Amino acid sequence: MTAAPTAPGRLGQPLSPAEAQTFLLDLDDWIRARRLELDQLDEAALAAGRGDEVSADMMLSLAVWQAVQQRYQLLNATFDGGRVGPIEAERLSTLVWGRLDGDLGNGLAVSLPEACRLSDALAGQIQQRLALIPGADASAARIKQLRANLERVRDQAELEPAATRDAARSTLAALSRRLEDVTSRAQRGADVGGLLPPLEADASVFERDLIVGNARRREARDDLDETRRLRAELVARATALTALVTTCVSTVDPSPHYAVPDIEALGPVPNTPDAIDDHRSRLERVAKALAVAEHAYAAALAEHRQLVDLLDGLHAKAAAHGLADAPDLAASEQQARAVLSRQPTPMTVARSLVTTYQSWLTQLLTQESA
Repeated sequence: MTAAPTAPGRLGQPLSPAEAQTFLLDLDDWIRARRLELDQLDEAALAAGRGDEVSADMMLSLAVWQAVQQRYQLLNATFDGGRVGPIEAERLSTLVWGRLDGDLGNGLAVSLPEACRLSDALAGQIQQRLALIPGADASAARIKQLRANLERVRDQAELEPAATRDAARSTLAALSRRLEDVTSRAQRGADVGGLLPPLEADASVFERDLIVGNARRREARDDLDETRRLRAELVARATALTALVTTCVSTVDPSPHYAVPDIEALGPVPNTPDAIDDHRSRLERVAKALAVAEHAYAAALAEHRQLVDLLDGLHAKAAAHGLADAPDLAASEQQARAVLSRQPTPMTVARSLVTTYQSWLTQLLTQESA
């Protein structure tokens, strides 16, 4: 089986054009080889009448391959033949280490390197289940592949959190001991054909579980971080809304009547997946309530500002026609400005007085043009 290429850099670290080019070339070769391998495995399964036995793993393998292939297309388009500036270098890193698009089963989201390793594990698992490497000579190749598999598992085990890392290391150690035993037997000329399949299956399943578990934990961390960011944003919005309410109540009458949600009353963000989902749902409802209140108070203040602007515009028009000092018009303007300067401004009266000023100006302009 073709092993996936090692991804350069890490999330947040821009890729150099040379790193990106090497990785893209290797990834393109791997994608082509992996598709050929999957097609061969599928044909072998069907020929052996065991298609149903490996159908679930085959479907997941194809979904992972498709997700990787699509991300490769985005990477290649961003690389654009080597025309890579600082922005493109950051985008390349994000595309390599960010989550892949597509449904990989149960909402699983993995990075490109994780998806490639998952594909390696799945392809190896299917191959082992079909026992497509018979014969004594093939045992050496299978042992070599197992060693590579366990090295990938070793790297993946170190990504486990402290609470589960020792258990992962213990499982890895047990698999390594079994591999060393099989290796010793093979070197002595023993038939290890019956020992390899269960070891291969256990190693592949363990690697797959580690990859999936790491992806799940990252999703949980991301959910926690996103929920905390949402809460901080809502706290800031609620504080700003309180100031907006104070300004609005002192500026216009009547003013809207909406309560400012108390974010603190919801308590701190929990750290368990189910509790996070429930807490985030409540925060999202608070966000909607804040949006309604913000719109209402902002609109009320905007109307007051619009009345002042309209009166200023009408006065400028009157001045341009030499009518600003006309007694009725001047008295009307004085009344309107006096009401608009009150705190709070009675908006119904203010609307009427600005309309009255507009009506006086319309009449005077009509008389002037007559």
